[in-house]
Amino acid sequence: MAGPTVRRGMTLGLGALWWWAVARLVLTPDAGGIEGAIAAGGWGLSLLPVHCVPKGRAAGAVGAGRWRQAWRAGRPAEAGRSGGAGEATTASPPRRSGG
Repeated sequence: MAGPTVRRGMTLGLGALWWWAVARLVLTPDAGGIEGAIAAGGWGLSLLPVHCVPKGRAAGAVGAGRWRQAWRAGRPAEAGRSGGAGEATTASPPRRSGG
């Protein structure tokens, strides 16, 4: 159980350091580059998407070649790279009406 305790301690300690730097920048005229660097670095870290997970662990993640397969399935083999109207892709739902 030392992991969560250490993590919380580090979070509180770094948060206190950041608030000290911001308060010093705002309240004292002799604040320098160190306070500015701490404040800017802490603000920059807040922009990181920490809620993201690797694609392999994400719920409903799409495989790497899915779009390529769907694109190739929509073209006839003889069309090659020239384009042209192909068949429906595997991602297209079947039509319910006859036309």
